[in-house]
Amino acid sequence: MPEQTPPASADEHSLRQEIARQQKIIRVLMNRIEREADAQRSDYGRFQTTVMLENQVRERTVELETALLENKKINQNLAAARARMAEEIDERRRAQEAQRALIQKLESAQNQLLQSEKLASIGQLAAGVAHEINNPIGFVNSNLSTLKNYAAGLLRLLAAYEQAPQAPDARADIDAIRQAVDIDFLREDIGTLIDESIDGTARVRRIVQDMRDFSRMGDGGWQLADLHQGLESTLNVVWNEIKYKAQIVREFGTLPEVECLPSQINQVFMNLLVNAAQAIDGHGTITLSSGVEGDWVWIAVADTGRGIAPEHLKKIFDPFFTTKAVGQGTGLGLSVSYGIVNRHGGRIEVDSQLGVGTSFRICLPVRQSASPTPAGGSQTAKLPDPVDAQS
Repeated sequence: MPEQTPPASADEHSLRQEIARQQKIIRVLMNRIEREADAQRSDYGRFQTTVMLENQVRERTVELETALLENKKINQNLAAARARMAEEIDERRRAQEAQRALIQKLESAQNQLLQSEKLASIGQLAAGVAHEINNPIGFVNSNLSTLKNYAAGLLRLLAAYEQAPQAPDARADIDAIRQAVDIDFLREDIGTLIDESIDGTARVRRIVQDMRDFSRMGDGGWQLADLHQGLESTLNVVWNEIKYKAQIVREFGTLPEVECLPSQINQVFMNLLVNAAQAIDGHGTITLSSGVEGDWVWIAVADTGRGIAPEHLKKIFDPFFTTKAVGQGTGLGLSVSYGIVNRHGGRIEVDSQLGVGTSFRICLPVRQSASPTPAGGSQTAKLPDPVDAQS
């Protein structure tokens, strides 16, 4: 039979209860300790997170302060740049104003130079022009003297006719007066004298008109002009310089009207015509020709003169350069001509051989551009260059 456990005593029962109570207290304390430990662990995590966030905030604050400093520097640099730009703009504005004033002075000086050269050219031609005027004035004066004598004879004859009814021998007097005044010759000669006088006065009037147009102070502004008419008018002004030196040959094409400053272009014509005549020793030929190529027209003045030496060819458009004797040229004619043609957006070409002759060709655009192009250029294509004096 199994061994039976004896019944527990009261003291043992009390001990067991105490042990159970102590174990319960221990479990409660352990649970509290665990809870407190968990709470401490949570607080430590939050502390770590807080420290990390503070570090990040500090780093971002440093970055922001650095960015603010950089931005401040950039703003300072921008302000300095704006100040420099404002100064540069002011300086550029002052420079532009000074440039405009200088351009105005240069234009004024150029106009004065142009007028001086024009007047100097007229002064050189004055004697020839005076001779051209004196010739028709001389024969007109002679014709008027002759016509005065003719008129006196006619008046005598008229008076004889008026007295015929009162004088019995009036017929004999009338016949004598008719024979004295040579009425038949007078009838023929009066018409000739009057026609010659009209031609002479027209010649003087034409010369004076051409001189007035040529020497006019203002250029009349840009306008459409017949270059052939301008060339003929200028030829009329300088005719005394040419007629004893050269025969004029015309080989004109059909030209449209050209937008230009006519009086200035006429001055170019005059300079080229006078130079051509002065380059001829003895008697030669001056050939005037013209043509059209695209939007350009050209007029050439060619002579059979001495020609230009190669070492002088590139200097002929320089101011005050001349190969003429002292007192025979200002050295400004071709320089002024080059400036005039350049102002029109054209160019002057020259081809010359010693002992053979020289040809100058003026090339001009038919119409000026809406906005001026740089000197020597045009918005239209240029003509091919035979010999460009400026190259």
